[in-house]
Amino acid sequence: MKIKLFQSILSMIAVLVLACPASASSPSVEEINKALPENLGVYRRVTVPRLNEQGSDTIGFSAKADYTAPAGGRITVNVNWAEQDGRAYEMLSMTARSLREKAPVEIGSKVGTASFISPNTVAFFKGANFVQLSKAEPRTNDNDLLGLASQLAERLDRGEGEIPVLLKHLPNWEQGQQTAIYLNRFSSLDSIAKDGVLSAVKSEGDADAVLASYDPMRLLIIEFNTPQRSVENDQRIVARIQELWKLGQPAPSAYKRVGNYSVFVFDAPNDQAAKQLIDQVHYEQVVSWLGENPNILKEAQKHYVQTTLGVLVAVLKASGFALIACLGTGGLIGALLFTRRRAQQQDVHAFSDAGGMLRLNLDEMTPQTDPARLLGPSSSN
Repeated sequence: MKIKLFQSILSMIAVLVLACPASASSPSVEEINKALPENLGVYRRVTVPRLNEQGSDTIGFSAKADYTAPAGGRITVNVNWAEQDGRAYEMLSMTARSLREKAPVEIGSKVGTASFISPNTVAFFKGANFVQLSKAEPRTNDNDLLGLASQLAERLDRGEGEIPVLLKHLPNWEQGQQTAIYLNRFSSLDSIAKDGVLSAVKSEGDADAVLASYDPMRLLIIEFNTPQRSVENDQRIVARIQELWKLGQPAPSAYKRVGNYSVFVFDAPNDQAAKQLIDQVHYEQVVSWLGENPNILKEAQKHYVQTTLGVLVAVLKASGFALIACLGTGGLIGALLFTRRRAQQQDVHAFSDAGGMLRLNLDEMTPQTDPARLLGPSSSN
């Protein structure tokens, strides 16, 4: 009886550890078990997931658990639930920056939507999830670290399935992504830059930013979600730059408003280099309908025409290939029959001078070359 009671108490403690929500947005027990299952292929969870609140206005919630690997060793998995995909990518870029101070870190897409792999850490984001795996013991195999990360990524919702669009507007964005630090719905830029001009930026928590390094220059792009806010910030930024010039304080090497973007270049070696870098930033407006799309009928008609044309072209191609195949097969069979017939005629020519045919001289029009060998008249007559 005491044993059963003790087991019941342990079960209740485990449920409380999993389900103690700090707010209404905390992950449920099902979400935690889905992200950190007890068994995942050859990997086994050996600790109860521990739920931690990181602050709903920054990172959200995270849960941590340890797994054993088949080759030995243990792996610590930390899963973070963010409010949206952009915030999850922000955590990835911030973590990469902290590790980049010790060793080079390259961001790619080997795991999840985007990820980076270092000797002791694998981190990736997928949807609104940021997952970091690290070796709990030095003997843990690197392949086990990557294998567990891949299997965890397969269980998570893909969300938008893309990195934030703002990163793709960086000059040579695939290179810029390697050093880029991204902020989603930021209230302050102090975590990535402390340049004096940035005190004029007022985001109201409704703007995104990306800072990338183009040695020796730094490029900062701030995207405001409304044209009004972009114009207001542009006016404040220009006034602040003029103020810094008058005071003889450091100012951006170049600044330009591009659509809803405010683009800064810092630490440029000269004005020409700053202008060349800033001119590579282009704003691409995205239009989305809040209600029903009024052009949905035209889009459906366009899709129908394109599909019909595609089917017609495919049928014509298939018919042409079939015709060519038939003609080719017929020609090959005809050539084989003709060759065989000629071979047969040549065999008959060895015994006949009539083109392969035997002819009876019934009309006596064919001259005889040797009359002496003909039979004479019958002696009985």
